[in-house]
Amino acid sequence: MFTNFKESLITAEFKDILGQDSVKEQLKSALLMGRHVILVGPPGCGKTTLAKNVAKLLPEITVNDCQYHCNPKEPVCPECLSGKSKKKIRIKGEQRFVRIQGSPDLTAEDLIGDIDPLKALKFGPLNINSFTPGKIFKANNKIMFFDEINRCSEKLQNSLLQALEEKKATISSYDIDLKTDFLFIGTMNPLDISTEPLSDVFMDRFDLIYMNYPGKEQTEKEIVLLQGKSILEFSDSLLTLMVKFIHELRENKDLEKIPSVRASIGLYERAQANALLEKRKRVSFEDIEKAIFSVLAHRIRLKPSVKYLQSAEELLKQELKRFKTENNINEAGDIP
Repeated sequence: MFTNFKESLITAEFKDILGQDSVKEQLKSALLMGRHVILVGPPGCGKTTLAKNVAKLLPEITVNDCQYHCNPKEPVCPECLSGKSKKKIRIKGEQRFVRIQGSPDLTAEDLIGDIDPLKALKFGPLNINSFTPGKIFKANNKIMFFDEINRCSEKLQNSLLQALEEKKATISSYDIDLKTDFLFIGTMNPLDISTEPLSDVFMDRFDLIYMNYPGKEQTEKEIVLLQGKSILEFSDSLLTLMVKFIHELRENKDLEKIPSVRASIGLYERAQANALLEKRKRVSFEDIEKAIFSVLAHRIRLKPSVKYLQSAEELLKQELKRFKTENNINEAGDIP
C-alpha cells in the first residue's frame, strides 16, 4: 500500500512549505525506510502543513468498505477474514490522513478501541464483533498524524508501543492480535511547559526532525504573501519592515517564547483591515502599529528574570519605539 508512495517521495518538493530544505530531505530519508517520525519545533513553523504534503503524495488505493479499510488482498479485520463479501471503495491520497489531537484526556481506548454496549447486547460482550476499532486501526494503510504528542499521558504512549514496533495490537478482551499498517508522523513543541514527559522506551521508536522559523526574511515574506489574505495594497518595502520587526523580536534576549509565522500573517491581515476601516486603499506603518499589541502580546513570553520588571505590552512598546527610530519611521507612520 506504500510502495508507489516511495517513488513519489524521492522527487517530492513539498511546495506548500517554503524553505526548510534540510527538514524536507531528512523527512524524505526517514519515510523512504518506513521509519516513524516526530517533527519537533515551535508553533507555526509548518509541521502540520508538511505532514499534509506527505499525504498528498500517497496514491489512490482500493480498500474494503470496513472500519479497518482492509487491503482486499490482505484483510486484517474479523469481518473481512470471515469471507463475507465487502463493497470496495477508492481512497485518494488526501483521505489517507488520520489526525489525532494530543491532549491529557485522550485515552488508550480512543486509540485501540473499546466494546460498543449496543453491539455487545446484540453479539455478546466476548464476541469480536462487539469491538469498535480506535484510531490506530482507522489509520490502517494511511498516515497517522499525531499532533502535540507530548501532551499525552505515559499510559497512552505505552498503548502505542506494540503497533509502532510490530504493526499490530493485541485486543486483550478477546486475546486477538489485529494488524495495522501505518506511517506515523507526530509533532511536539519543545518549548511548551504544559506537557507530559515522553519516556525513553517510547522515544526510541522514532526519528526526530527539528524545525524552526524561517531564517531568511525573504522566505517569510513569501509565506505571508502565499498564506495571508490580501484586500488592499501592501507595499513591498512596508512588508519588509514588518517582517524585519518580527525577526528582531525573535532575537530578543529577554524573550523565552517568540512570535511565530502566524504572527507575521496576522499583522499583514490586520494592518489591511485597519487601513480599510480608515477608508484608505493603501496600508501604512501606522496600520501595522495599531495591530501589534493585539496580534503579538499573547504570542510572546518574557523570561522569568524579566517578567516581574515589565509586561509583554511594555516590552513591545519599547521595541516598537526603538525600531521606528532606527528605521527613520516618523510618528505618522511614514517610511523613508
